[in-house]
Amino acid sequence: MHDFSLKLEARTASGKKVAALRKEGTVPSVVYGGQDDPISTQSELVATTKVVRGAGRHSPVKLTIGGKKKLAIIKDIDFDPVKQVVRHVAFHAIKENEIITTDVPIVLTGKGESVAEKAGLIILQAIERVEIKAKPADLPESIELSIADLATTEDRLTIADLQLPSGVEFADSEQHMDLVIANVYEPAALEAANDAAAGSAEDESEVESENGEADSDTDSDDDSDTDESSESSDKKE
Repeated sequence: MHDFSLKLEARTASGKKVAALRKEGTVPSVVYGGQDDPISTQSELVATTKVVRGAGRHSPVKLTIGGKKKLAIIKDIDFDPVKQVVRHVAFHAIKENEIITTDVPIVLTGKGESVAEKAGLIILQAIERVEIKAKPADLPESIELSIADLATTEDRLTIADLQLPSGVEFADSEQHMDLVIANVYEPAALEAANDAAAGSAEDESEVESENGEADSDTDSDDDSDTDESSESSDKKE
């Protein structure tokens, strides 16, 4: 497991002044959790981006705040929707012996090496993350699962095929082990399924459009009736 560390500084800017920090290449953040009050912090953009992309929401980060060290997990990341630049980070302070619950990526290995792929079949991943629990030092960055043994469209990989590292457990004690992670498909069957799904979406769109036109006509009729009633009332007066 990689070690991720980040130096934070106490932040006094808040409200509209935070925008000025971002323009200067500084990322506002907050550290909360434990018995301490939440701490408003900030850090340099490049260093923060590197840690955010490397640690994600599943790897511990060693924080240094004014000379004090804290261990934390990234709980929330706010990205600029256009520039995809980190705008804000929320860190949750944890203890080394504390059991942490988080979700980690499932990485399929052996791509291009399976009998299925060599035969022209397609392997698709259905589940990309799984929730686990472990002490910070035992948290894996990801869980790998080989697809090399997949051969026919009857083959599949499920949660039961995952090999969790020592000290790691599924977060849910009643985890459904038969959930499918990867399936094997015939290209023609997959294309037909995609076409059918696209056709259904188009049909729904047409129905919604027709309903919208019908509603518009009804509204028009209602408006006409209202206008006629108003005119009639004016004549009586």
